[in-house]
Amino acid sequence: MHSLRNILGFVALASLTTLAACDQSKPALDKATADLTAMTAERDGLKAQLTASNSQLAGLKAQVADLQAKLAAATAPAPAPAVVEEKKPEPAKKGKKSAKPEAKAEPAAPLPAAATAGPATEAKSGRKHF
Repeated sequence: MHSLRNILGFVALASLTTLAACDQSKPALDKATADLTAMTAERDGLKAQLTASNSQLAGLKAQVADLQAKLAAATAPAPAPAVVEEKKPEPAKKGKKSAKPEAKAEPAAPLPAAATAGPATEAKSGRKHF
């Protein structure tokens, strides 16, 4: 029986030591749980902000594309109107018909871009070419 008391005493001492060790880590465990809860709440808030920012970004990208299309349409050169010469019909003379056939008016060809923009490119020579 003496050895049974020693074994029971040892088991009781071991269990008291284990409980004392658990009690010391209980505040650390509670602190870790609170930190985890706070971090989870912060993460969820940041995810909501990210989703809102992404939807706002998509809206802004659509606005930028719309404004760029409007700008391109506004800065596009207007098509040049076709030049059409109108001829007044000559009063018909009695007796004689006109020997000349009437020429059809053709629209004038637009000038090349190089000829309309910039200074003249002809070469100048001599002293007083300034």
